[in-house]
Amino acid sequence: LRRPTALFESQRNYLPNFVQSLLSSVDLRDRQGCTMVVGSDGRYFSKTAIEIVVQMAAANGIGRLVIGQNGILSTPAVSCIIRKIKAAGGIILTASHSPGGPGGEFGVKFEVANGGPAPDIVSDKIYQISKTLEEYTICPDLRVDLSRLGRQEFDLENKFKPFRVEIVDSVDIYLNLLRSVFDFNTIRNLLTGPNQIKIRIDAMNGVMGPYVRRILCDELGAPANSAINCIPLEDFGGQPPDPNLTYATALLEAMRGGEYGFGAAFDADGDRYMILGQNGFFVNASDSLAIIAANLSCIPYFCQMGVRGFGRSMPTSTALDKVAKVMKVPVYETPSGWRYFSNLMDSGRCSLCGEESFGTGSDHLREKDGLWAVLVWLSILAARKQSVEEIVRDHWTKFGRHYYCRFDYEALEPRTAYFIMRDLEALITDKSFSHQQFAVGNNIYSVERTDSFEYIDPVDGTVAKRQ
Repeated sequence: LRRPTALFESQRNYLPNFVQSLLSSVDLRDRQGCTMVVGSDGRYFSKTAIEIVVQMAAANGIGRLVIGQNGILSTPAVSCIIRKIKAAGGIILTASHSPGGPGGEFGVKFEVANGGPAPDIVSDKIYQISKTLEEYTICPDLRVDLSRLGRQEFDLENKFKPFRVEIVDSVDIYLNLLRSVFDFNTIRNLLTGPNQIKIRIDAMNGVMGPYVRRILCDELGAPANSAINCIPLEDFGGQPPDPNLTYATALLEAMRGGEYGFGAAFDADGDRYMILGQNGFFVNASDSLAIIAANLSCIPYFCQMGVRGFGRSMPTSTALDKVAKVMKVPVYETPSGWRYFSNLMDSGRCSLCGEESFGTGSDHLREKDGLWAVLVWLSILAARKQSVEEIVRDHWTKFGRHYYCRFDYEALEPRTAYFIMRDLEALITDKSFSHQQFAVGNNIYSVERTDSFEYIDPVDGTVAKRQ
């Protein structure tokens, strides 16, 4: 659920209605005494929302909540903790890359027991419950200290067993997982050794500040001034926390100066990233995914676990497909939405997946993971002893270069959006569109194929049409 923050603040019971619908979607027997994880990207309204979630979880019979200190947990960290402690699910308060503050957006995201986003069947159930809901249960006087690490117990007058809240370090459990995935010594040597590379990492005042400082600086030795915008702010410093060339301008300017060999930025909840090389050399997301796939042998995790298959969303370029062909592994093309990848990974079909909006991840979790992707890139730089630009150009030479375009239409009226999509679909599904030719300068381009994408999930057979 992602809406203007003002709606959550002004419309009576708006958030409790959704939280109750969400909790009610979990079978009563599974709900009683279960554990759930709660985190946020620190945006405006998060602390108020966490208090409501805690009060309602207690009243609904949840036995234990695990919450990040000060409410801060990245999306990958929530997925990691759910899997580690075998929780029933998790609630993440984030609107991803959307602006924060009173005039920005707020959101609630539900993760299921595998640590991945709620599948369509769960989302539909929540929606149906929300339409008929007449009441919600809450313990309005219950207060939790989000700053104090450790366990807090509450006696709910014998309604259920004591309700327990555990405030955990935001980084610890996730960091331990990364230690088992990467060779930290190799990355540390890249950042501190005789041939060290200077890096610049922009947390964009979102959730990633504590992770960047603790993991890249304290653990892996990058100088403290490598990390910028690392204090989580309720309005993200007035900029949308979107890791792209439009909004990560401070990073882009720093990289253009030529002083740094590697740059990266993260979105508000830490599941998406952007990579820049020296002099501001930009790596597009589809290329980044394909280059990671082609260099998985640099990562101990994949040497140990093997590579079973790749996944990419339909809007992502086919650069990954070329790598998959050479590596002789299957590639799955899915609709947009990480939940489709979760199914493939749970069934053992998919080891690495990604999308053109800079979400990339592997089966170490069931969420996209920005910092993981950055550590993969640093591992590749360490192994290949080349610059970012050299690695990308080598990849193009070997596999060919792929181009794709993305156009973002923001704040469209629903009626206008409807007509745009209707006309576009009519155009591309008309048989005459295929094999049309277009002249641009001295080049002639012809349309090879268009389709209105349809996906049949190879795991459970569900069909997603008109994608």
